[in-house]
Amino acid sequence: MKILFISLGCDKNLVDSERMLGKLAGHGYEMTDDETEADIIIINTCCFIDSAKEESIQTILDMARYKTEGRCTALIVTGCMAERYRQEVLDEIPEVDAIIGTNSYNKIEDAILQVGNGIRPSILEPLNGIPEDADKRIMTTGGFYEYLKIAEGCDKHCTYCAIPGMRGPYRSVPMEDLIREARQLAEDGVRELILVAQETTRYGIDLYGKKSLHILLEKLSEIDGIRWIRILYCYPEEIYPEMIQAMKTLPKVCHYLDLPIQHSNDEILKRMGRRTSHDDLVRIIENLRREIPDIALRTTLITGFPGETEEQHEEVCDFIREMKFDRLGVFTYSQEEGTPAASFDGQIDEEIRKDRQDRLLTLQQEVSKQRNENMIGRTLDVFIEGYMSDENAYVGRTYADTPNIDGLIFIQTPETLNTGDFVKATVTGALEYDLIGELIDEDTMDLLSKSEG
Repeated sequence: MKILFISLGCDKNLVDSERMLGKLAGHGYEMTDDETEADIIIINTCCFIDSAKEESIQTILDMARYKTEGRCTALIVTGCMAERYRQEVLDEIPEVDAIIGTNSYNKIEDAILQVGNGIRPSILEPLNGIPEDADKRIMTTGGFYEYLKIAEGCDKHCTYCAIPGMRGPYRSVPMEDLIREARQLAEDGVRELILVAQETTRYGIDLYGKKSLHILLEKLSEIDGIRWIRILYCYPEEIYPEMIQAMKTLPKVCHYLDLPIQHSNDEILKRMGRRTSHDDLVRIIENLRREIPDIALRTTLITGFPGETEEQHEEVCDFIREMKFDRLGVFTYSQEEGTPAASFDGQIDEEIRKDRQDRLLTLQQEVSKQRNENMIGRTLDVFIEGYMSDENAYVGRTYADTPNIDGLIFIQTPETLNTGDFVKATVTGALEYDLIGELIDEDTMDLLSKSEG
């Protein structure tokens, strides 16, 4: 039987998708990217914000037509929308044959078998523990970088966020399972591990009684073949000294942190249910830059949160100018039903939310351009991701760039490079988000390698 698999949403969702793909491939199912040839269509959905919810619904409706126009006999919906709107999906989209919740992805074949027996299952395991799954993941990222999901769920309960209801409480993946998985990924050619969770900084606190991310980083650094380890989704208030020390002393750990702060005004931060103040954020960021001078910091902001005044928005603008983040994304506030913030007074019109988003992104373009210009003349390791024939240039990333989120570096050279190679390049020019580099010749590269030990 042929399966078409569509994965929507975040990289954490992608890991679940790759696990389901691995389980199905291991049991003899064939994969296809042609909707008309698929016997089974599986959609791993997202509904974190309104736009993600709309994309998930539209994708389900688009695929539903292949039950009459193609050969599809089973349309299965998994992931966050399945968990959050299980009954609504079954009631309103009769073409859907099965629902699988966020903590039930290892039951994917069970769902297929039940549908084949005329059952319309709704498989939603309790949101505790981590599903047991010994099957090998199928990598969908190209094979040279991969996401390692180190924990599931969240305990923070920010007032705007529905994630705890869809993913459950915070629970870490046992360290031995992560090391085993990382070793397998390295054997399969992965050179960069990107650690993800709803919150990576609290890893291990539920299993080992203390924050243990630094211990995990040490063990992952021992794996042959892994060149870079990147950390995403670090709540600023949870960053701790041992973690910083691990970043400073372990050569494989990129000097990069994704540090979602959401706002900088104390009143809005309190209404959001965040655990930091403006002064806390300044102190944390200044400490990171003092301890790791070349650290690249990415953050995300929410604009148009209920009650946000123009003055409070301007405070965020001032904060961006002051902190000069290397990378920054902005979401407009999404009024998620069932969250405390959805019933807050002072809901802001979408037009104002969008205008404030545009202003913040325009401001960040100026900051990013200046920070990129400051990189000119620096020699950096570059992870080659491919070749652009129309530009006659290789495309890669520096330690400061997460794939599919941050910038790129373009290198023109007569030498032949391969995807997954690491080369040294000197930055010779800068755009708003991208860098232009010049490959260093082999003699210089050898000399640099020796000088770096």
